[in-house]
Amino acid sequence: MAIREYQEKDLEALRAIHARQGFEYPPPDLSNPLFLTKIVLAETSPENEAEKIVGAALLRLTAEAYLLLDPKWGTPRERWQALLTLHAAAERDAWHRGLEDVHAWLPPGLDKKFGKRIERLGWLRDDQWTPYCRRLTQ
Repeated sequence: MAIREYQEKDLEALRAIHARQGFEYPPPDLSNPLFLTKIVLAETSPENEAEKIVGAALLRLTAEAYLLLDPKWGTPRERWQALLTLHAAAERDAWHRGLEDVHAWLPPGLDKKFGKRIERLGWLRDDQWTPYCRRLTQ
């Protein structure tokens, strides 16, 4: 088994693996520059030099949103307007940088009230997928 960088010739093998996994979403577009990490796991048999792709790890760039807004500044209406201004500017900036999505994790307790507000701005609560996080260390 060997790890190596993805090559275009691997695409069909990875599409076939994706199909065998039975996922109900299309395979990732590996020509998208947001995929920063594209590595494959390949097996070579000793009697046959042919390589078999058995897996891949693909990491796509996304963004995590943080909102810092002084809760003591202005009226609730002014703070909402400030949030709308920041929201629109951040969305434009992320889009111009080529990002396709932004994620927000709301602290416990804040999700009930604030979650409803950001849903009005087009944010989706995604309870269909269970998020996991891997903290990277040296």
